[in-house]
Amino acid sequence: MSALAHEIRRLITLEGPISIERYMAIALGHPRHGYYMTRDPLGASGDFTTAPEISQMFGELIGLWAAQCWLDLGAPSPVRLIEYGPGRGTMLADALRAAKAAPGFLEALRVELVETSPVLKAAQMLALGGCGVPVTWQARIETGADDTPMIVIGNEFLDALPIRQYMRQNGCWHERLVGLAGDRLTIGLAPEPETAIAQAAPDGAVVEVAIEGQRFVADLATHLKASGGVALFLDYGHTRSGFGDTLQAMQKHAFVDPLTTPGEADLTAHVDFEALAKAARGAGLMVHGPMEQGAFLQALGLEARADQLLRHARTPEQQDAIRSAERRLTDMHRTGMGSLFKVIAFAAPGQPIPPGFGG
Repeated sequence: MSALAHEIRRLITLEGPISIERYMAIALGHPRHGYYMTRDPLGASGDFTTAPEISQMFGELIGLWAAQCWLDLGAPSPVRLIEYGPGRGTMLADALRAAKAAPGFLEALRVELVETSPVLKAAQMLALGGCGVPVTWQARIETGADDTPMIVIGNEFLDALPIRQYMRQNGCWHERLVGLAGDRLTIGLAPEPETAIAQAAPDGAVVEVAIEGQRFVADLATHLKASGGVALFLDYGHTRSGFGDTLQAMQKHAFVDPLTTPGEADLTAHVDFEALAKAARGAGLMVHGPMEQGAFLQALGLEARADQLLRHARTPEQQDAIRSAERRLTDMHRTGMGSLFKVIAFAAPGQPIPPGFGG
């Protein structure tokens, strides 16, 4: 049993069962034993691999996307480039290198990274040490009296925001809670029904509610409407709200039981893009997408960039790696990144349609 499992077990013994939302928050963000507080989870030696680690092309296209958004905003100076959950800083390093193609963009930038992990912050500082752009770190967006326009990016950030789950039983919805069966963590149901959920469904159905995600979008809307700008998020999930348990844990590139080793496995849930879009529109933002990642990257010029890299590849192995990365990023099979991952953009009212979304 992990050190954090012992702490959660003691918490439940003292206070009773806890929501899955609270369980996820503790497992990921506990100050001493939380998953993101203690390790670099990325790459072959970690637990999972993200698109920026697969190929430089991903970050380069995002950098060009941001530069075009800046131009569409009227090339303001300064402009804030904010990334949520920057990983090792790989995507941003690639993005800034590619964004040099837009004269004046880097000179206008103030980069802000929203990061809570000390381990990943150290990796980001190393990756961005020579980027030539001022970089600051913070736990959340700060605005105050600052009305500087914003370009916000988040890749595989939304999936780590805690969710609540409810199960239909005897015609009523009950919240799923993490409790104890002996010394083992287990999931059961709250005895009292949740009357705020009105969806009809058969017994046994599970619905997920991303309250934290909705709060995040509402907060983001406040900032975007105050300063102007656009936000882009890429993540795995579904375009239509529905039923199903999508809570999952990943450890050493394999799925594991979410309750077995809290603090030692990545916990995520599929993003409900329809619910987030509804929250954004309700907060007064323009919504573009969601659309599949494969189509989005192709619209940004992934194939042309791959061809350019191929012309400079020195060995057949390098050529194979480039084509393999291109296929992996755009794989349109049901579980491939090109289809499973979706892209959505939020913009302040009156802003141009962001690149890649048509129009």
